[in-house]
Amino acid sequence: MPEQFPPRAAAPLVRAVLLTLLAFVCFDLMAVLVRMLLARYAASELSTYRNIFGIFPSLLFLLYTRELRLDLRKLVIPQWRLAFARGGVVALAQLFFYAALGHMELATVSALGQTSSLFVVLLSIVFLGERVGPWRWFALGLGFLGAMWILRPGSDAFSAYAVMPVFAALCYAVSMITARKFGPDVSSALLYLYSSIGAAVGAFVLALVFGDFTAITSVADLGLILAMATVGGCGVLLLTLSFRMAPPSALAPFSYFGIISSFLMGWVFFGELPLDKLLPGVLFIFAAGAIILWRENRRA
Repeated sequence: MPEQFPPRAAAPLVRAVLLTLLAFVCFDLMAVLVRMLLARYAASELSTYRNIFGIFPSLLFLLYTRELRLDLRKLVIPQWRLAFARGGVVALAQLFFYAALGHMELATVSALGQTSSLFVVLLSIVFLGERVGPWRWFALGLGFLGAMWILRPGSDAFSAYAVMPVFAALCYAVSMITARKFGPDVSSALLYLYSSIGAAVGAFVLALVFGDFTAITSVADLGLILAMATVGGCGVLLLTLSFRMAPPSALAPFSYFGIISSFLMGWVFFGELPLDKLLPGVLFIFAAGAIILWRENRRA
């Protein structure tokens, strides 16, 4: 009989995978709200609002875990500089990502953003010393090929905006990898609080560089901005939790499945059906995730 998957070994990976998938659903919901707001607000402004109001999910989680105390010494972590720097990198990623949403289909931006998986593996090797076997390299290469098929560099469909999700993917990969640099004594909620503050400051500086702020003109817009910040903040918190439960290179391919939810949301909310751009590249991306899932079960 084939070797059974050890329940104790499987549980953290399964939980991490589920949290990763849920995080990308949150990111796609955030992208829908950003697209709705881009007609009236600049990408740098929305990034600022997202990070300022997005602090609240981490504060609520700190209250839930009873880690939010009046004693400020309990909130200080040894690697506070790195925690704040992660936020600045996220702010830069959001600027690229939001700008692309204003000029490309939701599913296309999401598909190109999945190149973060390749960056995660490369950075895992360099900074975490992880060993990546041939099967995982093959799967990630297959997924990258699918993303490049969608990107189509050199064709008439290629534009400067198409590169922005790739730059955003690199920044997000840096943020995900550095989450593994913190010890288990640093809670995910506290780590996210530091990153959120750093992202809010970074986004505010970028907004000042790229232009003036536009006043929020209606209660409806304020509600959309709060919703955008909340689901985006929850997505980052879930992703931070998942990448501290399991190796990043094992979780990275599952982000490919976020294309499904972005395609459905783009169709429902905006009537977008970019099948001619996504096929057949998106099939390579799905195959990459399936290969990794099969290989992880075989190894276990």
